[in-house]
Amino acid sequence: MSEQHTFQAETQQLLNILIHSLYTEKEIFLRELISNASDALNRLQFEMLTNDNVQDAGADLEIHIELDEDANTLKISDTGIGMNRDEIIAGLGTIAKSGAKAFLEAMKDKPDDGGISDIIGQFGVGFYSAFMVAEQVDVVSRSYRPEDEAVRWSATGGTNYTLETASKDVRGTEITVRLKDDENEFTRGFRIKDIIRRHSDYVAFPIFVDDEDEPTNKQQAIWRRNPSEVEDEEYDSFYKMLTMDFGGASHHIHMRADVPMQFYALLFVPGSAQPNMFSPRKEPGLKLYARKVLIEEFNRDLLPEYLGFVQGVVDSEDLPLSVTRESIQATRVMASLKKTVTRRVLSELKRMAKNDRDTYLKIFGEFGGYLKQGLVIDSEDRSDLEPLMFFQTTHDDDPSAFYSLDEYVERMAENQDDIYYVVADDYRSGSRSPHLDIFRQRGIEVLYFTHPVDAMLPMGMVDFKGHKLVSVDSAALDLEDVGEAAAEQETAQESLGEDAFSTLQARVKAVLGERVSDVRESKTLVDSPARLVSEDDSANRYMFRINRMLDQDYELPVRALELNRRHALMHNLGELIADGDDADLIDAVVEQVFETALLQDGLHPDPSSMADRLTLLMQAATGSSSADLPFAEVKTVIAEPVAAGVFEGITLDPVDVEEAMEEAEE
Repeated sequence: MSEQHTFQAETQQLLNILIHSLYTEKEIFLRELISNASDALNRLQFEMLTNDNVQDAGADLEIHIELDEDANTLKISDTGIGMNRDEIIAGLGTIAKSGAKAFLEAMKDKPDDGGISDIIGQFGVGFYSAFMVAEQVDVVSRSYRPEDEAVRWSATGGTNYTLETASKDVRGTEITVRLKDDENEFTRGFRIKDIIRRHSDYVAFPIFVDDEDEPTNKQQAIWRRNPSEVEDEEYDSFYKMLTMDFGGASHHIHMRADVPMQFYALLFVPGSAQPNMFSPRKEPGLKLYARKVLIEEFNRDLLPEYLGFVQGVVDSEDLPLSVTRESIQATRVMASLKKTVTRRVLSELKRMAKNDRDTYLKIFGEFGGYLKQGLVIDSEDRSDLEPLMFFQTTHDDDPSAFYSLDEYVERMAENQDDIYYVVADDYRSGSRSPHLDIFRQRGIEVLYFTHPVDAMLPMGMVDFKGHKLVSVDSAALDLEDVGEAAAEQETAQESLGEDAFSTLQARVKAVLGERVSDVRESKTLVDSPARLVSEDDSANRYMFRINRMLDQDYELPVRALELNRRHALMHNLGELIADGDDADLIDAVVEQVFETALLQDGLHPDPSSMADRLTLLMQAATGSSSADLPFAEVKTVIAEPVAAGVFEGITLDPVDVEEAMEEAEE
């Protein structure tokens, strides 16, 4: 007796999209049905490893396609795991298994003019793609469990489907697609074979079309073939089928080994780090096979976390076939596999970095953050990862040039023992850092740490080949004997006098208060007026940057402010203080010097807050002196941002402002 059921609302929406929209590659429905059949066979293989009570245990594992031009039907059948009544309802009638909701979300921004066939099935909705070409789909399935009855599912693409008990002697699933009148091309053998060879050639089970004795697909897993016999086009085709990344891979690694264990692997480095929303891989991991039996879809124990961007297949002859998915991680074979595969991937990357630099730098540009993360968290692989690190440096003014740590060491200046680096948000801001003054003057090269992960590198890489990594903002920096000082430039400014500088120090301390740990003379600044230095040399000194990147709470580090006694700005401030005039302007300049140093170090939490003060300073700068500005206007410009809390550390009494304005009017 036939039972009537109603599709879930999301499934109805999906069917409507598939039936009433036009697509450029309707043939993709066959790939999806074959993929489903292959999955069913894989699941049965795994079940048979641990279960002796399987229906028709001796039946061949294969896929058959029967074509009937007169009836205008295509039938695809497998001898896989099959479904019982409850499973067929859960798998074909409800949102829980179909993934239709996720598909519909992805469809929102997808144009209707093609390309949609590339994502059908990637959300578990591959079965429904049959309705692109079908006026009716009938499914007859019998579970691998001997006690389960066969069941028939039937739908025409409307809001309902029917269920009834069926007669089927062998386990597996049989799908009959009753084609629309204008879709009869899919009843022609040459057309079906062409689709199979292009989309399903590497399915691990034989696919027979009609009554032919030979399977249409190659069937041999590409990863088990000799690399010398595989063409680049075949690697590319397999990668796209595996990942649904139609941009292609940037590199592949095909390996075979007999000792210390026998295994095959085909791994790919994607062309881009951008998430592929159409990828069937929703988490890191490699496909793990044991003697061509799929054991785990996404195994995360074959590669370390920092190589999680690598995709592909590993197939081992030495994994015990009785192993369960839960106990895989505990086997010695898995540990040995991980070690071998990881070593090979790192070895290949090192080879590329040395012999094919341009290709490697493209990979590093996309996935360098992963490798740097490995340097921080995986000390065991440090010696393999260090040669993979490349950085922009002050060696030249070309932001596209990247150099290895070995190249940096080879160019070290006279008496240089340490490797120096500057942490910045990007190359441009790093190149303008006041910390670089003394390094440029003495011809000492500095690494730019501009990737978000770079701030963590000193935690895992304290030194490189005996050379300590030192930040250019270190308070203990001593470069007096390092490099060769360039000829000192003539300057109209001598060093600010001792008394004047002491007075300036006191004023700066009073204005900035606890926002700085100290105010002192700089021994390294040349062209810049000031810099902030860190007195904390611990490895986690940049944790605030990491917390900021992760959008977590953080506090700005309190640092010491160093002033350049020879800079014209310090002389001007000294003179203003000595004259006893323009107190508010002096304080505003001090605030700006401090916040500019924050900005240059990428520390300023709110750069827009400087706008009012900068306007005031520009007004003063565009006149012969600040005294030329209307006094009331100057007071107003200062008082308003102070009241708004823009300048911390400046105290103005509104009464004093009013009195000053009255005096100015008189």
